[in-house]
Amino acid sequence: MSRHAYSIIENTAMKNTTMKTELSRRGFIKQAAWAGTAMGFPTLIPSSALARSGKASPNSKVNVALIGCGDRSGYAMNYRNYDKSVVVAVCDPIKSRRLQRKQEFGNCDDYSDFREVLARKDVDAVHIATPDHWHVPISLLAAQAGKDMYTEKPLGISIEQDKQARDIVDKYDRVFQYGAQQRSIEHVRLGLELVLNGHIGEVRQTYVWASCGESGGTLAETPVPDGFDYEMWLGPAPKVPFCADRCLTQGPRNGIFHIYDYAIGFVGGWGAHPADMLQWWLDHSGLPNMPVACEAKGVIPTSGLFNTLTHWDGQFIYPNGLKLRFMDHETANREKPHPGVAADHGTLFVGADGWVMVNRSGWQTSDNALREKARDPGSKRLPVSRDQIRNFVDCVLSREQPVDNLHSAVRSDILSHLIDISARTGRKLGWDPVKETITGDPQAEAMMHREMRKPWTL
Repeated sequence: MSRHAYSIIENTAMKNTTMKTELSRRGFIKQAAWAGTAMGFPTLIPSSALARSGKASPNSKVNVALIGCGDRSGYAMNYRNYDKSVVVAVCDPIKSRRLQRKQEFGNCDDYSDFREVLARKDVDAVHIATPDHWHVPISLLAAQAGKDMYTEKPLGISIEQDKQARDIVDKYDRVFQYGAQQRSIEHVRLGLELVLNGHIGEVRQTYVWASCGESGGTLAETPVPDGFDYEMWLGPAPKVPFCADRCLTQGPRNGIFHIYDYAIGFVGGWGAHPADMLQWWLDHSGLPNMPVACEAKGVIPTSGLFNTLTHWDGQFIYPNGLKLRFMDHETANREKPHPGVAADHGTLFVGADGWVMVNRSGWQTSDNALREKARDPGSKRLPVSRDQIRNFVDCVLSREQPVDNLHSAVRSDILSHLIDISARTGRKLGWDPVKETITGDPQAEAMMHREMRKPWTL
């Protein structure tokens, strides 16, 4: 994913041509049971029904609905390239964006309100490519509706949301794929397997870095465009005047990534990728996979619309003494804490006998002999996935959890939140990895929670 390839959920009034009766949004809000609305029948037998009966066949297709049709939703076009999946609906509160995706997916059904998608019994899975503040709320409602989900990174806009999200698999028994994608890149897996099998010796220092954030953005109020359901776009976020930089600008300066009401900035939005690589290794290393302390400093704009961290430098300590330094890329390249730190993002493992760096563009090792060992690294191997979406579809059919599972996503996402909270308070934080809470700092602990605008709740 390029730095410009991100998602935004969009709006407008919805019209479902396949429904025999028009259902109002108010009716869906009041509806107590998700499955009570007649939406017609699918052309194909839903794979979810087959999976529940234990009769899933190689010829069954997963019926997917795309929720969020902005930049990042382009990745969902990969469903067209897999004969086991078909996109049957698109949803976005911005009419023009959902109609564009509707056409690209072969004139499927389109909606403005995601709840109407979740009410369709023929939808097996949803692909959630919304702004960050919608990721967990929609995922939880999808789980309650019996849908599996592919949810874009980062996970939630609070630690509370991250922890609550685990109900998706623990309580509702849903398949969940985290959209960080690099676990489906072969050279990333090869590099991590070198580290897992001890080829760089004991790992005592790790580094994660990602593209820095943006400042600026204009607060100039403008009329809500035609075909934009701004109320649905905001959802659980605070009610504020409409302005274009808040939710219409595309690319890395899109306000949804840099406004604290909707996100925690690129520390999570971009940092999720390399942090996910660190977590993948930790979860298979046999070492403690969560830290006990975090101390971070950062820069937060004091003017303009954007108010998330633009730069950050976080230091983590794990129970076994392992150290992690998590930085923005400008800080990393300016300070050069290790020769393996380069480019705009990456994950670096430094051991007693060498080092390995991985990112989506490639991988580096401290010497060529080390790299050659990746041909046969040893007995410790990571799950193999060649494509994040195909892996997800296959797991919807098999009922296994995908390569980027939710429990691991929760752990890696919490790292970004700890950096944000430490930088905002200006204090070192203690973290209890068993109780999963900040310790000894009531103000910082309170920041694990975010208020949601009624009637939305977790």
